Amino acid sequence: MIVTSAADFLAAFSYERFPMRAPPCARAAFLRSPLGFALATQSAQDNRYMDLSQQVDAARALAQHTQLAAALAEELPVITFPGDPATPDAVFPNNVFATTRGRLIVGAMRHAVRQREAACPDIRAFFRDILGYEVLDLSGGAHIAELTGALVIDRARGIGFCGLSERCDMAGARAMHDAFGLNLTFCFELAAGEYHTNVVLAILAGRAAVLAPQGFADAAVAAAIAQVYAGRAITLDTAQKTAFAGNAISLAPDSVWFSAVAAAALRNEQREQLQAWGFAVRSVQLDEIEKAGGSLRCCVGEIF
Repeated sequence: MIVTSAADFLAAFSYERFPMRAPPCARAAFLRSPLGFALATQSAQDNRYMDLSQQVDAARALAQHTQLAAALAEELPVITFPGDPATPDAVFPNNVFATTRGRLIVGAMRHAVRQREAACPDIRAFFRDILGYEVLDLSGGAHIAELTGALVIDRARGIGFCGLSERCDMAGARAMHDAFGLNLTFCFELAAGEYHTNVVLAILAGRAAVLAPQGFADAAVAAAIAQVYAGRAITLDTAQKTAFAGNAISLAPDSVWFSAVAAAALRNEQREQLQAWGFAVRSVQLDEIEKAGGSLRCCVGEIF
């Protein structure tokens, strides 16, 4: 089922109809190294979190990314694929590659620089030939579908929250609904200037939400999502959103990961709320990588 209004979403949802049946968190994670790290001019056309006037330190980005892999490996297995200067945005693989159990999904990217990334053979071969996953390639269709950048998924319930923007159209949302085998997808417009849903919304292990209401075109959408998570919703202000506090991820049921900049932006009462809900707040310094317009969640591909 796909719905396109807050009222229809609230009418469709109930805890009885959508119980937590599936694992809420990934079994493993994959990253792509920022070798040849640079800012992609094409991506900056519709990513306001990028500033092309900034200088980037490729060595520092690589060091931070290595620390990220080591930190995440304390919670789950992590594999890192090599980067390539020809695909400078590849440090954010979750927009291009995503999984369900036994299936690798390849996204339909807006920009040519990311379309090249989708064609890279190494991640495809790893899942197809080593893990035996089916490969479902969305990249050839007449749609745009930037996977778990545009689509934030409550994996436990099979519910998708899909923000429509230059990076995902309605046809792409339908394609992803089918590809991920979702039970319910709520499609809505992002606010002008927002490029990906996962910058303004995170669902934590099916139990809580972190969201920036100003990132949604319709405030009723954010309110409906917060209502579904029964008061377990952290509301971000504009400064926190800009610091990527919405770009968080739970890779285990008892923790949530933020970049160091994002974690520092949280207020004490927000940290206390997360801890009361059973989430230890963990963080890694990624400010060099964040110059490319994404943060920790964007760096993490999930293996289900």
